[in-house]
Amino acid sequence: MIDLWYTESHTENVRFSIKINKHFHSETSEFQKIDFFESTEFGTFFTLDGLMMVNEKDEFVYHDMISHVPLAVNPSVKKVLVIGGGDGGTARELTRYESIERIDMVEIDEAVVRACQKYLPLTASKLEDSRVNLYFEDGVAFVKDKKDEYDLILVDSTDPIGPGEGLFTRAFYQDCFDALTKDGILVNQHESPYYQRDAIAMKKAHSKLKEIFPISKVYQFHMPTYPSGHWLFGFASKSFDPIKDIKKDEWNKFGLKTKYYNTDLHVGCFALPTYVKEMLDKNE
Repeated sequence: MIDLWYTESHTENVRFSIKINKHFHSETSEFQKIDFFESTEFGTFFTLDGLMMVNEKDEFVYHDMISHVPLAVNPSVKKVLVIGGGDGGTARELTRYESIERIDMVEIDEAVVRACQKYLPLTASKLEDSRVNLYFEDGVAFVKDKKDEYDLILVDSTDPIGPGEGLFTRAFYQDCFDALTKDGILVNQHESPYYQRDAIAMKKAHSKLKEIFPISKVYQFHMPTYPSGHWLFGFASKSFDPIKDIKKDEWNKFGLKTKYYNTDLHVGCFALPTYVKEMLDKNE
């Protein structure tokens, strides 16, 4: 009997492995290598250039936290831009809000979306919603000419290497600021504080956002299959403070059943460990 394992290097000295039943799809797009695996522990999962993106077991953590946190701060959001998010999970959560009128999703790699629609319907099942508009182009270029258009921008990006690199620049964050309405909110994938490579990207992203947005915070969540399991989102806003301005009652009236997010956790997730606060403060 042969044991098959998927192994990802979290650092040069740390590896993370999952026993797999089969490696059932592989393709190389114009931008990256896409692989799909079947495992007993995590169900179906897919990787981009050998890095875990989404799996059936813990995808709800990431998608709950990128989408519901800003909507509990401003439940009146009508127009949303998702940059990245090719697996469809972020769009899926947004479609649960009947009050949202438009969801523009810009994913540079159409092959990722099509593969997820075929092999990962758990996350991609709502991309056919009539409010979802798919654009297969570079999110950096897409947002450049937009002014005062979106109430919420969610940057659901890969790490700042390869196709995701441009989504961590000051120019991109400035374009996002310009594309947002007067009460607009930006949430971005903010890397992790734990391993050095991820922490460098975290600090760079935070310092750039603080220069542009009057309100810039960081919140955390526990993602078992990402390096260290300790992951962050950035919350940047033109007017709303994510803690002071949470609309708990309004959000709870939506009646959404969530597996990770709740309005008590909302406040708590902005309370960061001392070492993370110090890293972010030193960067200011």
